Amino acid sequence: MQRSWTIRFASLVVVGLLGSLVHAQGLLIVTNTPDRVMLPRPLPPPQPPAMSYKIKELAVHARLVDQVARVQVSQSFVNTGSRQMEVSFVFPLPYDGAIDQMTFLVDGKEYPAKLLPAAEARRIYEGYVRRNRDPALLEWIGTGMFQTSVFPVPPGAERRVTLRYSQLLRKVGGMTDFLFPLTTAKYTSEPVGKIDLQATIDSSIEIKNVYSPTHAVDVKRPSAKQAVVSYTGQGLVPVADFRLLFDVSKGELGASVVSYRPQQGEDGYLLLLASPQFKAAGADRPRKTVICVFDRSGSMSGKKIEQAREALKFVINNLREGDRFNVIGYASEVEAFRPEVQRYNDSTRREALGFAEGLYAGGGTDIHGALSMALGMLQDSTEPSYVIFMTDGLPTVGETVESKIVAAVKARNAVRARLVVFGVGYDVNSRLLDRLARANFGRTEFVRPNEDIEEHVSRLYRQIGSPVMTDLAVKFELDVPRVEEGGPVNRLYPRQVGDLFEGEQLVLVGRYRKTGVARVWITGRVSGREQKFDFPATLVDSSPDQSHGFVEKLWAMRRIGEILEELDERGKNDELIQELVSLSARHGILTPYTSFLADDNAAPGLVSGGAEASRRAATLLDRLGEAEGKAAFVQRDEMRKLAGARRAAPAPALRNMDRDEAVAVNAVQMLGNQVLYRRGNTWYSYDVARSSASELAGQVKVIERFSDEYFRLVRETTPENQKALAAQKDREELMIRHPAAKSGAPAAVYRVK
Repeated sequence: MQRSWTIRFASLVVVGLLGSLVHAQGLLIVTNTPDRVMLPRPLPPPQPPAMSYKIKELAVHARLVDQVARVQVSQSFVNTGSRQMEVSFVFPLPYDGAIDQMTFLVDGKEYPAKLLPAAEARRIYEGYVRRNRDPALLEWIGTGMFQTSVFPVPPGAERRVTLRYSQLLRKVGGMTDFLFPLTTAKYTSEPVGKIDLQATIDSSIEIKNVYSPTHAVDVKRPSAKQAVVSYTGQGLVPVADFRLLFDVSKGELGASVVSYRPQQGEDGYLLLLASPQFKAAGADRPRKTVICVFDRSGSMSGKKIEQAREALKFVINNLREGDRFNVIGYASEVEAFRPEVQRYNDSTRREALGFAEGLYAGGGTDIHGALSMALGMLQDSTEPSYVIFMTDGLPTVGETVESKIVAAVKARNAVRARLVVFGVGYDVNSRLLDRLARANFGRTEFVRPNEDIEEHVSRLYRQIGSPVMTDLAVKFELDVPRVEEGGPVNRLYPRQVGDLFEGEQLVLVGRYRKTGVARVWITGRVSGREQKFDFPATLVDSSPDQSHGFVEKLWAMRRIGEILEELDERGKNDELIQELVSLSARHGILTPYTSFLADDNAAPGLVSGGAEASRRAATLLDRLGEAEGKAAFVQRDEMRKLAGARRAAPAPALRNMDRDEAVAVNAVQMLGNQVLYRRGNTWYSYDVARSSASELAGQVKVIERFSDEYFRLVRETTPENQKALAAQKDREELMIRHPAAKSGAPAAVYRVK
């Protein structure tokens, strides 16, 4: 008997002209059994099921030519069950999906595809959900769907499915937006073996900013009009869709502003990206002064001193002709390569390398003396100066009082030198190092005992080794200024913009209350000369959807980092603690001081950020007083990551301060821009969890999963709520707020059982 199989493809997020999203990437649906077959989930059942599969590899290759994406997605599936599977693939599309040249290949054989209208596709989606009683497909109800015939998969067999398509990308605020959903890969019995994502950008105009708010990508620029973006992961359960933004423009500095305002009358959020593309010849690049101050105390003996010496040699070898430099080694005594800074050339380079070879470990740690000597050598403020400072211990020689060392070093810094600090191991005074860096326009890098000092120093020096624009200042102005109302933008982070370096970009976030067309002014010194650049920006009055919601979370992460720094420097403050708890709860950004938010035994009211939550946070914040040891090291490392966040965290995460280990968080979920908290057996969306029982009285309506009313809610609610419904598991309840509440409709809160 001839069999007829249906292939329904799923999981490759496509952005249409109006910004609608479609998930597509490879979700297999078993069609050859009358029994209930749960769609695969991240946690496999105890016994190997008759029907299950895993994704061995997901490879995405995209070529973005101006505003057109040509994408090929290949997935290798393995039947991990004990029976043959006859499968279908689901590939949903938005109503306005601008996609053409759709091709399906199974092990190299091409299959024709048929487009189903949204109404027919919805019936198919709901049919699978009703039959399997697993809501994994709910995120795609309301979209159209491609259909094609496919293949059986014997037990243990592997099949490779390839999808090719072309798509017109949307462009908002000058930024071209490429979105690829990885999150559908979480519906497998095991983590994805390998994810390999490559995107090549080819533009007819020079590419300026290339930015991913979701993943730590590697960006290479073969030419001014081409960029290659890559991301690789192994053994992962994806928790965030991949997103890539880029802009193009002519000129030496490119800047774009992405703004997001969830509701009128509330503050909006903005993200500024700026990339210098100056093409000065090597001789015309701004010269700099670099002084390396390296710890050679007794605790540095063995492998540490070897790594430190190699790191020092890396910096020396990568200075530029014409730079000025010096090297200082310190222990109980402080010694310098030369009494004053030297002009860098081949001769001084070789002599400095010889000095580095002669450094040996022994003695105490005179931090005050070493930094005083280094800063005393800097006299010229017309060129940028950097002091690269490393220590693995506490101050034991000379001045040892933390506050006096910070004050003395700050007073000694007459040329606005940037102090780049490396704290090596848990024995350092982490608080002292943080305060030294903050007081001297720098940053702190923490090196764990099992990490390579040379790798940390060389990686950071590659970033700061070629400053192209220094002493930056950023200003926003509305085209129609209202002087009496003040500036349009507030709480910009980072507060100290610092310098821009070759191949890097400025990532600045802020809030705004006044909307409209604005102009951004960026001033700084280029090759010793002050220059000013201006760019247009739009601060939107309201956002039509949450596609730019990541901007708000990115701002919240940096604000939390600043709050922790303020509490660290100035002591406890009730208002700051309340703001810390509120931001952490609203955005699911967990810190060691708000870890109680992830306690599923706690009362739902804790999420509201009330008095009890603030009291708990205040108690945990007592640990900020720890200056030394593993906990202090971990606290300040986490604080630095929050304050310097360059992308929105994909999922809640915690780190145990005493053990310096990642802590699994099972009571908090991030779904798009929505946060869910579990209390007992019930998951609450944030806006429900923060409400009291009296506030919810008369609003809650109970519905059964997979009932007609349930599917009606799925069709009518927000994409975020659809994600929450799709994530719900058996024997769990879910409470979400339906957006009808905004119009005063009854039964705005649903309890799904």
